[in-house]
Amino acid sequence: MFDPLSWIPEQLELLNSLERRRAVHTRATQQGATITWKDGTLLNFSSNDYLNLAADPRLQEAAQLAITREGWGSGASPLITGRGEAQTALEEALAKFEGTEAALTFASGFAANAGTIDALTDRGDVILSDEKNHASIIDGTRLSKATVRVYPHRDVAYLENLLKQCGTFRRRLIVTDTLFSMDGTVAPLDQLADLADKYEAMLMVDEAHATGVFGERGRGLCEQYGIEDRVPIRVGTFSKALGGHGGFVVGSRALVDWLVNRSRPYIFSTAAPAANAAAMLASLEIIQQEPERRVAVLAMADQLRVRLRELGWSLGDSQTQIIPVIVGTEGLAMDLSSRLLKLGIMVPGIRPPSVPEGECLLRISLSFGHTQQHLDTLVDAMAQIRP
Repeated sequence: MFDPLSWIPEQLELLNSLERRRAVHTRATQQGATITWKDGTLLNFSSNDYLNLAADPRLQEAAQLAITREGWGSGASPLITGRGEAQTALEEALAKFEGTEAALTFASGFAANAGTIDALTDRGDVILSDEKNHASIIDGTRLSKATVRVYPHRDVAYLENLLKQCGTFRRRLIVTDTLFSMDGTVAPLDQLADLADKYEAMLMVDEAHATGVFGERGRGLCEQYGIEDRVPIRVGTFSKALGGHGGFVVGSRALVDWLVNRSRPYIFSTAAPAANAAAMLASLEIIQQEPERRVAVLAMADQLRVRLRELGWSLGDSQTQIIPVIVGTEGLAMDLSSRLLKLGIMVPGIRPPSVPEGECLLRISLSFGHTQQHLDTLVDAMAQIRP
């Protein structure tokens, strides 16, 4: 009998031979600075729970109350009957927190990026995208019918040359991560805003890994750069520093109204549960009331970078809570990650397609839940595995 999927095992074996086959594992405890993984407890330097809120009891309590009040499932898309009171309250609180006219929540950060790009561009438009943008941005550019131009990572001069060639397009969209999740680098946001102004382009940024961690009020790197009013389209997620799930877009009322009418991931997805919205309302309050969380995380990162460089590790240009230990080859990255695991420490090895060939690394992510002892243990382990 013909098997239409008979090609899959052969392709999986090819991934095996390249040592690129991935597998899922099960975490046995709540998210935190330590986790139970398979048969043991590990120090967890792999999480994006930067402010240690994923298991915060205040979020749990808010979610439980919302379940009692509104149930679990939302039962429909937001444009039908899925948008409840908690969702409305969250979007209003987000707009106030971000200092914008309006906000719109999505089922995921991936959906927010992909759906926004597709809604804003079409045939006759051009998208200019940093080569190290997140996959959700890349896939959004692919969904769009617009022409796509990719510029080298953070290369403002190259981007300007591209913009000079794009005068015949109807609309121009510059899109970038603010904090790049693999190497921890930061986009040149002020220069990008200058180019957007000069060449009359839309500027869209993804603050996924910066929201809650950067800025005086925790609004992200646009706040830190002082350019929020020059960035008309800002995307973020609840799934990282806020400790929840989902994504959002903030900006003008006109932008949000357009997305409500044109963003397919928003229109055709069932709304997120009210419990998540309630928990994220609690998280927003914590971020504003407890700035010491983000201050501590960034201070830990500064300290750890100094100590790792003293050991001779190459850390690139990161100045954030994401610290890449650049090792180059895929085999070495995965071997070092495995050796750390045997020492009771989880630091993922990052390899293609997440990073380009030859740029493989260990990615250390810090959280407010980490202690000085945790950092000392990690530094000792990194000294032991140094090639």
